[in-house]
Amino acid sequence: MWTQDSLQQLVRDQLSDYLFVVVSNREPYIHNHVNDKIECIVPASGLTVALDPVMRACGGTWVAHGSGTADREVVDARNRVLVPPDTQNYTLRRVWLTENEVDKYYFGFSNETLWPLCHIVYQRPEFNVDDWNTYKYVNRLFADAVLDEIGGRKAFVFIQDYHLTLLSRMLKAKNHRIISAQFWHIPWPNREAFRICPWQNEILYGLLGNDLLGFHIAYHRNNFLDTVDRTLECRIDYERFSVSHADHTTFVSPFPISVDFDRISENVQKPEVEQEMTALKKKYGLSNEIVGIGLDRIDYTKGIPERLKAVDLLLTRYPKYKKKLVFFQLAEPSRIKIKKYQDLNDEIDNLVEQINSKHQTTDWKPITYIKEHKSPVTLRAFNRMARFCIVSSLHDGMNLVAKEFVSSRVDETGVLILSRFAGAARELDEALLINPYAVDEIAETIYTAIEMPVELQKKRMLRLRHKVCENNIYRWAADIITELVKIESI
Repeated sequence: MWTQDSLQQLVRDQLSDYLFVVVSNREPYIHNHVNDKIECIVPASGLTVALDPVMRACGGTWVAHGSGTADREVVDARNRVLVPPDTQNYTLRRVWLTENEVDKYYFGFSNETLWPLCHIVYQRPEFNVDDWNTYKYVNRLFADAVLDEIGGRKAFVFIQDYHLTLLSRMLKAKNHRIISAQFWHIPWPNREAFRICPWQNEILYGLLGNDLLGFHIAYHRNNFLDTVDRTLECRIDYERFSVSHADHTTFVSPFPISVDFDRISENVQKPEVEQEMTALKKKYGLSNEIVGIGLDRIDYTKGIPERLKAVDLLLTRYPKYKKKLVFFQLAEPSRIKIKKYQDLNDEIDNLVEQINSKHQTTDWKPITYIKEHKSPVTLRAFNRMARFCIVSSLHDGMNLVAKEFVSSRVDETGVLILSRFAGAARELDEALLINPYAVDEIAETIYTAIEMPVELQKKRMLRLRHKVCENNIYRWAADIITELVKIESI
């Protein structure tokens, strides 16, 4: 069983000569001005929630875009601040971007090109050369910040996700003592989907600058290897799952990401969570109602409209649940500068209004839609209160909401309803698996979840909790570090 302590020992034993650097677009802690005060918040990001425990264990430096309204006020002369605020286990180095750079690099190329290109949810990607040029420039800004942190030292640089596909080549061109791994947190599509990208060669070349490239599941790894095989002149070793290209070899492996099971299980039992549960029940007038939840960023890949339609269909087919079922959809606004996301916001608002208008009574409505950032304590309270949680992603690399729900169920009850098209479904097969496009199927699965006897809930949840406990975030990090050490010894 991997723990924070055993991961620390692994890093001391295997990477003691290396500076440990994580690089991502999203920062793990954001400082904002709130009511004449500076508050530090944790963003709604599976990536940062997953990696923060690793950095707490390993120390080192996390390089990320400083996006908070008060971020500049808390850093030192080198744009650094110690985090987390309470324990200060590691250094956060912030990279500053202009509004135009964010528009073109983040909203533009990252999220209007690469995001829809990699998620097969029938949203057409946009290809804009100005966005691409800005994306390259911002990757260079990140490279400069990382190189400044490293100096001439040996370093293990752990790059995150699709925002920084060009980074590893840029780093190694300036410092050959760097070893790098990159983890791709979203799906990798089939080669026919990816081939429409005008800059596919440059992106693949950039990613193959890494010594190790990780995906959540073997299917995404295989899609990547197939894409490379049909695009670049290279040699692929399917026994070792490696790609040799431009005098460099990259090993490609699946590493299913996870959460800090023990920490979540401990935190949900704290008094402040119990108090928040009591406050929420009072605020929303809950007594013995059946509570269902969905916890998401507002994104067209998450299948939020489909699950709301399923609640509508459930109440139409089974009117006995009227006044007995309350579904809470917690959704944090995301990428609202992009029109597709604006349209999705409007669609969800309209659906909630229509469904509530159709079914509600004077003292009850079926859907409570909470469209704002909520604290970790509030999210833990909802996870504890729920009879069932719906994760209906249309396409997802992993989805850590599912694993957080399982980790929160210290009473060993509750039902996870999980999309077959989320990477987590490969591991969490004791969940009730659904086709997220099939509203009829989702509605019937909600019925099954509500009617499931407590004994059966516990039987399934115990198995789920055992899997998440055993395959926790520390094992994920340890597997990557161990694989990297093997590569370095070849």
